[in-house]
Amino acid sequence: MNILSVEQLAKTVNDVPLFSDVNFGLNEGEHVGLVGHNGAGKSTLLCTLSGAIAPDQGTISLKKGTDIVMLPQRITFTEGQTVSTFLFSGMGRRIELRKQYLHAQETELAALDGEMHALDAWNLEQDYQTLLGQLGVGDLAGQEVSTLSGGQLKKIAIARALAAKPNLLFLDEPTNHLDIETIIWLQEYVKASAMTIIIVTHDRYFLDEVATAILELDGGHVYFHPASFAEYLQRREERLSMEEKEQARIKSILRRELEWLKHGPKARTGKDSGRKDRIKAMQEEQHEVRSAEQKQFGSMDRRLGKKVLTLTNLSKAYGEHVLFRHFSYDFLAGEKIGLIGPNGSGKSTLLDIIVGTAKADEGTVEVGVNTVFGYYDQLGRQLPEEKTITEYVGDIAERIRLSKDEVVSPARFLELFGFPEKMQRLFISKLSGGERRRLYLVSKLLANPNFLLLDEPTNDLDMETMENLESYIRDFNGCALVVSHDRAFLDQACTHQFILGQPDGSVTNWPGSYTDWQEQEEARRETAEKNEPDKNAKRTHQEKKGLSFKENQEYQSLTAEIDRITEEQKTLENSFGTAGATALGTLSERSRRYEDNKAKLSEMEDRWLVLAEKAEDA
Repeated sequence: MNILSVEQLAKTVNDVPLFSDVNFGLNEGEHVGLVGHNGAGKSTLLCTLSGAIAPDQGTISLKKGTDIVMLPQRITFTEGQTVSTFLFSGMGRRIELRKQYLHAQETELAALDGEMHALDAWNLEQDYQTLLGQLGVGDLAGQEVSTLSGGQLKKIAIARALAAKPNLLFLDEPTNHLDIETIIWLQEYVKASAMTIIIVTHDRYFLDEVATAILELDGGHVYFHPASFAEYLQRREERLSMEEKEQARIKSILRRELEWLKHGPKARTGKDSGRKDRIKAMQEEQHEVRSAEQKQFGSMDRRLGKKVLTLTNLSKAYGEHVLFRHFSYDFLAGEKIGLIGPNGSGKSTLLDIIVGTAKADEGTVEVGVNTVFGYYDQLGRQLPEEKTITEYVGDIAERIRLSKDEVVSPARFLELFGFPEKMQRLFISKLSGGERRRLYLVSKLLANPNFLLLDEPTNDLDMETMENLESYIRDFNGCALVVSHDRAFLDQACTHQFILGQPDGSVTNWPGSYTDWQEQEEARRETAEKNEPDKNAKRTHQEKKGLSFKENQEYQSLTAEIDRITEEQKTLENSFGTAGATALGTLSERSRRYEDNKAKLSEMEDRWLVLAEKAEDA
């Protein structure tokens, strides 16, 4: 049964038509990937479907009782908001109902009670806290949101959206700023979810795992593919091939018809006005067709010397937190290495140490005399706002050699990285944050380096642009050290990996693809679990002993939260002998708070006992 139906939807923004004649329907439980080029209007389409902005025309029909929640790309918060209170600024009926109940007058409580039970809104805060624990940020409940990193902010926003438990969920670039471990967690959560979900993401492995259908936004039109992502790619190639043939046919006919229009004497009499109308219609049908074939290109860069880069016994720690210890490596020309590990494991710090913007606690960095770094970092993006894109790029290079036989203009190079010709005359001051990051990436590639250091370069790239970057790195004659959370990108661009985040601070040098390493790790864990002797006869031999990293975080967080609520209960009990209002509220408010806490404690203690028993068995 359809939960969402869209008919003849159209939207124009800043006089630019983004999409028109959009028609599709989604069944309950479908997980749909929304794909398209940067600027195609994916986020605008989601905002239109969610009701945040109004369409110019068309209708959006929802099944009765549909509850929509959207995770936006840009997460907003208010000054002084903590991670705990951040929950109540979210979308969704469950969150709204809980807020109403907490602020309701005593006479209004009975009217809300039935829906509170129906949506299980009593357990909203506990569900949120559990999700925070599973995402590795369970210990941040009292911390101000303004102090969080980009990855932490994205995690609490995901926890808030999932805790709302809507039946229609929109996720706009949910994997940006997440480490691979968290992306895989979210991937498995979405796969198992009964919610209807529309996901905008450039993560091809994520889409391949979770999408049951694909919505493609291309050239202002939406194409619905009721199939997996892999099948969509094949269908898209067939569609583009057919469009290319159709455009060639129209071009051929137009050439003859325009010649007739130019020389035919009857064309000037109005007698064949129908023919002229058909010519005009064909002219309007003409458009560029993106080639289904991948454009292969590389870079003719300056040569590296015999000595490229040597790292000797590098160590770095922040207090008790060790990032890496005694890491040594001698880079060879042409190596393409992925740098992976959880958030906070020191990936960006290692790049900063290599280029000299940070210092190691121990060890040395020796840079070859011919080595020239091109460092795309997460922070240094001070671009000249008074210049246009064309002027800025033209100052760096007038011509770009892509291969021995191909030299292109800066304009063509910009097109390969998501800046169409009509956009290149814009002033940099008019660009969005994502567009600035892409332009900054282009500037680093144009500067003719022979050693690329790329820190999360795939954020804000659409799939086609990302494939162009993969091709660039593969064909790059120099070295590349790449931090990325995109598993497909790592597999395509990097021949081996450095893995950070080991408990002892060691750095693993894996001589293969990311997927090979992931499969080897999974096999190693399974072997370890099978070989581990059973310490408890009541448990099956497949069950993992001890707490995982995230379970341990949840355990510690629950312990602190149970202690806090228990103390609050004692304070409330002592206040019940006081008539009238106190600093803790009226008697009715205190009683309601006491009952809410009882329900929370009951669930929290049940979960705590499970974790405590597991911890004792380790």
